Amino acid sequence: MAELAFFSGTMDCGKSTLALQIQHNRSARGLLGMIFTRNDRAGVGRISSRLGLIAEATETDEGFDFHAHLVRHLTAGGRVDYVIADEAQFLSPRQVDQLARVVDDLGIDVFAFGITTDFRTKLFPGSQRLIELADRVEVLQVEALCWCGARATHNARTVGGRMVVEGAQVVVGDVSGGPDSPRGEVGYEVLCRRHHRRRLTAVTAGAGQLSPEVLPTEGVPRQHS
Repeated sequence: MAELAFFSGTMDCGKSTLALQIQHNRSARGLLGMIFTRNDRAGVGRISSRLGLIAEATETDEGFDFHAHLVRHLTAGGRVDYVIADEAQFLSPRQVDQLARVVDDLGIDVFAFGITTDFRTKLFPGSQRLIELADRVEVLQVEALCWCGARATHNARTVGGRMVVEGAQVVVGDVSGGPDSPRGEVGYEVLCRRHHRRRLTAVTAGAGQLSPEVLPTEGVPRQHS
């Protein structure tokens, strides 16, 4: 039977890499899938991994209807064996309900990938609804690391390298010029719970970054830490 599976974790834990691996494995067996994404770092209509893998995808927005889109495609004679929805934390609860209908009414497997909580440690509405509805919820086993070397469990939003705990859940990057500007540069960093609670980032701790990229937000909403 078809299922709705939700793969979750912090930033840097390999969600998009796994999504692309699933797509590769199924397409190699002759299966046809549809890939959806929103606000990927590689730009509109792309799904990308920090390992450098990129695939074409259908860009969605708040008004996108997954069920209606699939019904139109199938009615026109198209074929879909599975659906991949990356950056699923950005989905609305209504859109997650649509994905569940794709599974139940159309018999198509749906694999959703996303961050569970935002930079305030609050559940994203889309992720919450996926946890409520998914047939299977899996926390990815690739451990992202805090700057201290401990397992990273929380996403932090930073401005000029310093953690902030207020603001909109989704922030469009390129907020200002950089860390020396009045507002600083918005980015994201993964932290262990201890250092998230203490608001101690790599910059404020004087530590070097373990990852060369701390998710700068350049023109698209970054994974909300």
